[in-house]
Amino acid sequence: MSDEPLSFTAYRHAVSHAVVALDVHAEQDESFRGALDAAVAGDIHVFDIAADGHSVHRTPGLIARAPQQYFKFSLIERGTGLIVQDGREISLRAGDMAIYDTDRPYSLLFDETMRMSVVMFPKVMLDIPAETIGRLTATRLDGAGGVGAMIAPYVASLARGAGELDAHLARRMFRTAVDMVGTLLEANLGREATSTDAHGTLLRRVLDHIDEHLSDSELSPGQIAAAHFVSVRHLHALFNEQGTTVSTVIRTRRLERCYDMLVDPQQAHRSITDVALANGFVDAAHFSRTFRAHFGVPPSGVRLA
Repeated sequence: MSDEPLSFTAYRHAVSHAVVALDVHAEQDESFRGALDAAVAGDIHVFDIAADGHSVHRTPGLIARAPQQYFKFSLIERGTGLIVQDGREISLRAGDMAIYDTDRPYSLLFDETMRMSVVMFPKVMLDIPAETIGRLTATRLDGAGGVGAMIAPYVASLARGAGELDAHLARRMFRTAVDMVGTLLEANLGREATSTDAHGTLLRRVLDHIDEHLSDSELSPGQIAAAHFVSVRHLHALFNEQGTTVSTVIRTRRLERCYDMLVDPQQAHRSITDVALANGFVDAAHFSRTFRAHFGVPPSGVRLA
């Protein structure tokens, strides 16, 4: 956490520009002090936040202007808070965790000094249907027992130490955090919700197929549908329910794989073009433009870093 606390104006600017636009309010804005440390590896973001009492709102207007296909997973480390989304509101105390969707309105309200760790990641990184995860938004995820007790200390230590990790280690540890969040969500949904749901089972099989065939430049909705004995229309409907498309998921996962290879010291001997071709891209210039649009930096910038 930064040694120099931020004024309310500076904190509001930092929070509202931390990937998704937010509306921030504080009753005692003149005496308010806060701090926000952020680290990013690819398209996964980790935040360590400490501040006096305030509220944060993701409004319909902000969502319409800047939609983001992300989930946010938060661990309350100090103080208490209230999370509101999808018609539910839940009070959280130190040790509790919660997940919320950046593409639907939500509010976080803190009446006292607080500290929390946040992992923010693209929805497509979870092999669980978005509508299924919607059952858990603005609900309390216990960090004191079971799977939660294993995840809470990892997320907290990651948020504090992320800035000291090199790019390759940060990427691996951030992805581990997302995998752990997925495990916690499955544990809270229960075996029936994740194992017997037909759509969920098909989605996981399709995503596994995509990951296994990313190097195939011919990978397409038609090929994927045929491999799973469903119509292309049904496949598109499956991904539409997640708020995305088949092509978007293929492109995103290819880009993530390329990012992983570019920051991996063991892959330093491979050229950027070679990395792109190995993951299904057929044109180096198109790959570079797509990579920069997705991550905000060119592939050469990631490798140099």
